[in-house]
Amino acid sequence: MSLNDWLARDAVTVARDLIGARLLVDGVGGTIVETEAYDPADPASHSFGGPRPRNAAMFGPAGRAYVYRIYGAHWCFNIVCDRTRPGSAVLIRALEPTDGLGMMAQRRSTHDPRQLCSGPGKLCQALAIDKALDHAPLDAPPFVLEPGPPPAGVVIGARIGITKGTDTPWRFGLKGSPYLSRPFRQ
Repeated sequence: MSLNDWLARDAVTVARDLIGARLLVDGVGGTIVETEAYDPADPASHSFGGPRPRNAAMFGPAGRAYVYRIYGAHWCFNIVCDRTRPGSAVLIRALEPTDGLGMMAQRRSTHDPRQLCSGPGKLCQALAIDKALDHAPLDAPPFVLEPGPPPAGVVIGARIGITKGTDTPWRFGLKGSPYLSRPFRQ
């Protein structure tokens, strides 16, 4: 199965299956340890209410980047998925950094590996992801996205930082990872 076919599945399945995948941007990155799913029927999704200039990438082909700014300060990186439901995407919330640690440390002004990619804004800063990569295909440079082996354990919980759809259990994380943006509630 091609990467784009793998990503063309529903957002919840893709979000769960991305745990353990390898993500690199220009050779810098690591293992995905935390994701959140969003689809067009979800009131917390940027695609809720239909296409607009800001969310246009979400309505494009699966396997593309959707990059947007939050709070006027931080970039967030999403993977567009689900060919059958345009407007579906997975937010990449955290990585375990493994490649290009020196570059990430320089970009983030910290050498603590737990602070390099433990949140969507930190991750984008560490990997130099910004609006220039919005709509970019994930199966071509500067991206490398490789599915990984099934993780030993995945935890599931409510998404973070939203005001609508707050109880939807579409946040996924690698059980026991010290690189999560926030711990999961027990």
